[in-house]
Amino acid sequence: MKNKSNKDGIVYSTNPDFRFDEEEQTITLDPARQNLRVMLDKKQRGGKKVTLVTGFIGSDFDLAVLGKELKTACGVGGSVKDGEILIQGDFKEKILNLLIQKGYSKTKISG
Repeated sequence: MKNKSNKDGIVYSTNPDFRFDEEEQTITLDPARQNLRVMLDKKQRGGKKVTLVTGFIGSDFDLAVLGKELKTACGVGGSVKDGEILIQGDFKEKILNLLIQKGYSKTKISG
């Protein structure tokens, strides 16, 4: 089988108007409408600190772009998983200021 695309288990439909829906596009909210939370986390990380940015509403691509910008500005590594941006190290204040400069005015420090 060359075509292994996931069609949600639908093999055949008798409806002549039936179309396989493409993935729904998530609309990214404007930065001013985002309610982001910046927090420090050490749980299950071997005692190492990471800064988490949560609450982003939008596409995975836009989240990855924001994560890359934050990692570059802090000069450290990190990742984007499960709708969260993880930045290695304690950069709460720096990330908060960067997000506010980028227009995320509702960003707050949590925890």
